[in-house]
Amino acid sequence: RPAVVTRTLTELTGPRRGVVELPVRLMWSSDRTFDLADPDQLLWMYENVLRESTRADDLRTLIDGRTLRRVWPLLNLPRGVRQAWEARHRGLRAA
Repeated sequence: RPAVVTRTLTELTGPRRGVVELPVRLMWSSDRTFDLADPDQLLWMYENVLRESTRADDLRTLIDGRTLRRVWPLLNLPRGVRQAWEARHRGLRAA
């Protein structure tokens, strides 16, 4: 399935702090909560959302564009997901 990518990074207005619980459609595990103050949990959440999302609305509400730019080089993503995002948002390649 092709990766879902938003048109702009500025439309990604998800939380920058706090605890986030992902919906079951994005993470099937019973432990779906992530403390964004913990760098490892933040990366794990972003990886799951970017990999599993089938709707741009999920991306808009769960991912923050500034944070995504900052952590982009650290994310462990499937090649297709990374390529789709970098093709649309060329600035991520340089991040």
